[in-house]
Amino acid sequence: MEAKAILKFSSIAPRKVRGVVDLIRGKGAEEALNILKFSTRHAARVVAKLLRSAVANASEKKMGDVDLLWVSKATVDSGPTMKRMQPRARGRAFVIRKRMSHVLLVLSAREGSGSKTAMRARRQQKKEGHQRAEAN
Repeated sequence: MEAKAILKFSSIAPRKVRGVVDLIRGKGAEEALNILKFSTRHAARVVAKLLRSAVANASEKKMGDVDLLWVSKATVDSGPTMKRMQPRARGRAFVIRKRMSHVLLVLSAREGSGSKTAMRARRQQKKEGHQRAEAN
């Protein structure tokens, strides 16, 4: 089951937002929020708000424990570009491109029990099974 949040027509250039989104792709929701909280980039605030919205959507869909959510898909697409003219020397004009972006975040629930101790126990059991197989 998935929960998603979409932000359209954000007035930040896609190139700037992609750097922030790359930081949280594949991370757990709580870890991603912590990363965004301590990021100094302006786009981090916008993406953090979007991530909180996706978590709220997941809780509304009753996807289970919020701690098991992770960012399964995060994309940034370019939106429309507003063009502004800036006067330059000798009567010329330069085009200033004010780019917009569309951001999509998809959260998924992790399979099985997601507690770290349970994961460590499973990993340890696997390791012991491999060691027994090698001994035989």
